[in-house]
Amino acid sequence: AGLCFGRQSGFMTGALAALVSNLFFGQGPWTPWQMYGWGCMGYVAGALQEQGVFKHQILVYVCGFIAPICYGLLLDTYFFIGFVGETTLAAAAVAYSAGLLASLAHAIATVVFLIPLYMPWRKKLHRLKRKYGIE
Repeated sequence: AGLCFGRQSGFMTGALAALVSNLFFGQGPWTPWQMYGWGCMGYVAGALQEQGVFKHQILVYVCGFIAPICYGLLLDTYFFIGFVGETTLAAAAVAYSAGLLASLAHAIATVVFLIPLYMPWRKKLHRLKRKYGIE
């Protein structure tokens, strides 16, 4: 959404997708953090698109790998603030390293799904953009 419709649509799509997703998977104190994280990923994608960063498709995949890592760091911060008793450097290292494998799996899965889906979705979203005059 951010790549096709811009920053604001990217943020709103990401934030609302997290909210709706959690209607099925469970709401909790993590929901605002997820909404903010997904929203930021959509916003950044839209901002980078406006700057012309994604002229080459490979850069979409690179960003698709980096974005879940950043999202994971944000959610790991929620975990650290909410559940780690002592705020020492060693405790932070343990808390952030605990989420590293999940973030890497998320990043790899994002790229694996982007490769076959990005171009068809982009084509359809741009067609909707032209058809309805969304600019």
